[in-house]
Parts: sequence; C-alpha cells; structure tokens
Amino acid sequence: MKTLKRAIVTTSLSALIFLAFSFAEPIKPKVVQGGYIPGNGCVPDKETALKIAEAIWLPIYGKSVLNEKPYTVDLENGIWSVTGTLKEGYDGGVAHIQIQKIDCKITEVFHTK
Repeated sequence: MKTLKRAIVTTSLSALIFLAFSFAEPIKPKVVQGGYIPGNGCVPDKETALKIAEAIWLPIYGKSVLNEKPYTVDLENGIWSVTGTLKEGYDGGVAHIQIQKIDCKITEVFHTK
C-alpha cells in the first residue's frame, strides 16, 4: 500500500512540474542595441581579413579560389579590400571582397571575368 501511495504522489508531482514548465514563458536572450565593438574593430588585421574572405569565397566560388593566392590585402578608409591574384598565363578573373574593419560588414563580393 505504501508503494502505491508513493507512486501516486510521485506521478502527481511529476505531472504538476511538467504542467508548470509547459506554460512558463521561455527564456529569451537579452538584445543589446549596438552590441560590443572592440577598440581595434572586429577585423583588426590582414590575417583576419584573409580568413573572412576565404570563408565567404569558398561556398560561393569553390576551392578553385584558393588557386588565386597570394591575395592582396589593403586597408583604406576603414575597409579591407581582399583580391585574388591571376597567375601569369591564365585567362579569367579573380575574387574580390570588401569588409568593414569596425563591424565586419561585407560591403562587396564579386569575381571578375
């Protein structure tokens, strides 16, 4: 008899806990306007700009974009420009991307012909 009462109490408590959490408001992450920007920007150096460029180019253009190394990387007016190099004797174009240093926003992506 004690076992039956214990089972009924345990089942009842489990059901109450389940119901309490079923109707509870889900926890939502707090959104902060503007977020945090590091002092030297989200893209502080050439190496970071190169990694971002490859991460964007590979799904778009495939592994052939790796044949355009070495890439040229320039910073002008807070925008990194990364461009592939066309090897001598090859026809075609190169990948190009522009990335804002401050917030990593991609402002331009294309491949010349």
